[in-house]
Amino acid sequence: MTKKIKVEIWSDVACPFCYIGKRKFEAALAKFEHKDQVEIEWKSFILDPNKVSDPSLPLYESLAKRKGISFEQAKQMGTYATEAAKQIDLIYDFDKTIVANTFNVHRFLHYSKTKGLQNEAKEIALKAYFTEGKNVDDTTALIELGSQIGLEAAELEEVLKTDKFSSEVKQDITDAQEIGIQGVPFFVFNRKFAISGAQDSQIMLNTLEKAYSED
Repeated sequence: MTKKIKVEIWSDVACPFCYIGKRKFEAALAKFEHKDQVEIEWKSFILDPNKVSDPSLPLYESLAKRKGISFEQAKQMGTYATEAAKQIDLIYDFDKTIVANTFNVHRFLHYSKTKGLQNEAKEIALKAYFTEGKNVDDTTALIELGSQIGLEAAELEEVLKTDKFSSEVKQDITDAQEIGIQGVPFFVFNRKFAISGAQDSQIMLNTLEKAYSED
């Protein structure tokens, strides 16, 4: 019987190190001999459930307020994340980033999963948030993103205008609490092994191999 590895990744679209972690995991997967036997499932995690979407509010101002730090300290955090991203060829533009609650984009990701396009949806949502300055809490923006990866616009609009997939998002968050996840990204391999944070791709590759070798 062919072995399978299921990798569940808890992350938030508004988490800079989640995008970095995605790239590092992809680098590990590219080197993994049995990559065709790996199933990836993106799980919802919301860093700030109480965040109110506000296109007029600068990201650094929002971050400073949430963390109780100065504007300059918030900017330093952004610079650190931007430099880390640049090392793996990701471009972050926090001056364009729109402050957004991510609950709806997580519903978008769950819907995409039912169409076999969750990984593509995750990628395009992260790029929209960190690079393109799009509002990931805006229905029109999400429909546009969905259309780019082949999702049917009218059906996606119907999903976003209702509360469909809200229970799935909430269940992921409950699962994270039960597992004891404190921060993201958080990678779980076959519910046996875990990696917290955007670790080096070699660590991720080693964990993939370990998960594969153990039944």
